[in-house]
Amino acid sequence: MRKPSNEPLFWSLFSAGGVVTAFFMPALIVLIGFVLAANEISLLRLEDVFDHVAVRVWLVVFSGLAFFHFAHRFRFTLIDLGLHSFRVPVAVFLYGAALGGTVFAIVAVVVDWS
Repeated sequence: MRKPSNEPLFWSLFSAGGVVTAFFMPALIVLIGFVLAANEISLLRLEDVFDHVAVRVWLVVFSGLAFFHFAHRFRFTLIDLGLHSFRVPVAVFLYGAALGGTVFAIVAVVVDWS
Protein backbone atom coordinates (compact mmCIF):
# COMPACT_ATOMS: atom_id res chain seq x y z
CA MET A 1 0.00 0.00 0.00
CA ARG A 2 1.31 3.44 -0.93
CA LYS A 3 1.66 6.21 1.57
CA PRO A 4 -0.83 9.06 0.98
CA SER A 5 0.76 12.03 -0.76
CA ASN A 6 0.15 15.74 -0.53
CA GLU A 7 1.22 16.19 -4.18
CA PRO A 8 -2.35 16.67 -5.49
CA LEU A 9 -2.75 19.70 -3.23
CA PHE A 10 0.38 21.36 -4.62
CA TRP A 11 -0.51 20.45 -8.21
CA SER A 12 -3.95 22.02 -7.75
CA LEU A 13 -2.39 25.22 -6.37
CA PHE A 14 0.04 25.19 -9.30
CA SER A 15 -2.77 24.80 -11.81
CA ALA A 16 -5.03 27.39 -10.20
CA GLY A 17 -2.15 29.85 -9.94
CA GLY A 18 -1.28 29.45 -13.60
CA VAL A 19 -4.85 29.92 -14.77
CA VAL A 20 -5.59 32.91 -12.55
CA THR A 21 -2.29 34.58 -13.43
CA ALA A 22 -2.77 33.99 -17.15
CA PHE A 23 -6.26 35.49 -17.09
CA PHE A 24 -5.78 38.47 -14.79
CA MET A 25 -2.13 39.55 -15.09
CA PRO A 26 -2.65 41.19 -18.52
CA ALA A 27 -5.60 43.16 -17.12
CA LEU A 28 -3.52 44.36 -14.17
CA ILE A 29 -0.66 45.32 -16.48
CA VAL A 30 -2.99 47.33 -18.70
CA LEU A 31 -4.80 48.96 -15.77
CA ILE A 32 -1.80 49.89 -13.66
CA GLY A 33 0.90 50.14 -16.30
CA PHE A 34 -0.75 51.83 -19.24
CA VAL A 35 -3.98 53.47 -18.14
CA LEU A 36 -2.55 54.93 -14.94
CA ALA A 37 0.64 56.00 -16.72
CA ALA A 38 -1.43 57.79 -19.38
CA ASN A 39 -3.29 59.65 -16.58
CA GLU A 40 -6.63 58.24 -17.71
CA ILE A 41 -7.46 57.31 -14.13
CA SER A 42 -6.36 59.49 -11.28
CA LEU A 43 -4.37 57.89 -8.51
CA LEU A 44 -7.02 58.85 -5.95
CA ARG A 45 -9.74 57.09 -7.91
CA LEU A 46 -7.59 53.97 -8.22
CA GLU A 47 -6.97 54.14 -4.48
CA ASP A 48 -10.74 54.12 -3.92
CA VAL A 49 -10.98 50.98 -6.06
CA PHE A 50 -8.31 49.20 -4.02
CA ASP A 51 -10.01 50.19 -0.77
CA HIS A 52 -12.94 47.91 -1.60
CA VAL A 53 -12.97 44.67 0.43
CA ALA A 54 -13.68 42.42 -2.58
CA VAL A 55 -10.71 43.86 -4.48
CA ARG A 56 -8.44 43.30 -1.49
CA VAL A 57 -9.57 39.69 -1.13
CA TRP A 58 -9.06 39.17 -4.85
CA LEU A 59 -5.53 40.60 -4.62
CA VAL A 60 -4.64 38.22 -1.78
CA VAL A 61 -6.03 35.21 -3.67
CA PHE A 62 -4.34 36.31 -6.89
CA SER A 63 -0.94 36.88 -5.31
CA GLY A 64 -1.10 33.73 -3.16
CA LEU A 65 -1.91 31.52 -6.13
CA ALA A 66 0.83 33.18 -8.18
CA PHE A 67 3.36 32.54 -5.38
CA PHE A 68 2.41 28.86 -5.16
CA HIS A 69 2.48 28.52 -8.95
CA PHE A 70 6.04 29.85 -9.00
CA ALA A 71 7.13 27.69 -6.06
CA HIS A 72 5.87 24.49 -7.67
CA ARG A 73 7.34 25.28 -11.08
CA PHE A 74 10.71 26.28 -9.63
CA ARG A 75 10.79 23.21 -7.38
CA PHE A 76 10.49 20.85 -10.32
CA THR A 77 12.95 22.91 -12.34
CA LEU A 78 15.54 22.50 -9.58
CA ILE A 79 14.82 18.78 -9.35
CA ASP A 80 15.20 18.44 -13.13
CA LEU A 81 18.55 20.23 -12.87
CA GLY A 82 19.83 17.50 -10.57
CA LEU A 83 18.90 18.36 -7.00
CA HIS A 84 17.24 14.98 -6.41
CA SER A 85 18.84 14.51 -3.02
CA PHE A 86 17.47 17.87 -1.82
CA ARG A 87 13.82 17.27 -2.72
CA VAL A 88 12.45 17.80 0.77
CA PRO A 89 14.52 20.87 1.76
CA VAL A 90 13.80 22.53 -1.60
CA ALA A 91 10.07 21.84 -1.22
CA VAL A 92 9.99 23.13 2.36
CA PHE A 93 11.91 26.28 1.42
CA LEU A 94 9.93 27.11 -1.72
CA TYR A 95 6.48 26.35 -0.34
CA GLY A 96 7.43 28.15 2.87
CA ALA A 97 8.47 31.17 0.82
CA ALA A 98 5.17 31.02 -1.07
CA LEU A 99 3.29 30.86 2.21
CA GLY A 100 5.37 33.77 3.54
CA GLY A 101 4.60 35.80 0.42
CA THR A 102 0.92 35.09 0.86
CA VAL A 103 1.06 36.17 4.50
CA PHE A 104 2.88 39.32 3.43
CA ALA A 105 0.13 39.99 0.87
CA ILE A 106 -2.48 39.60 3.60
CA VAL A 107 -0.60 42.02 5.85
CA ALA A 108 -0.12 44.50 3.00
CA VAL A 109 -3.83 44.42 2.21
CA VAL A 110 -5.06 44.64 5.81
CA VAL A 111 -2.69 47.32 7.12
CA ASP A 112 -3.48 50.91 6.17
CA TRP A 113 -0.11 52.33 5.11
CA SER A 114 -1.19 55.98 4.93
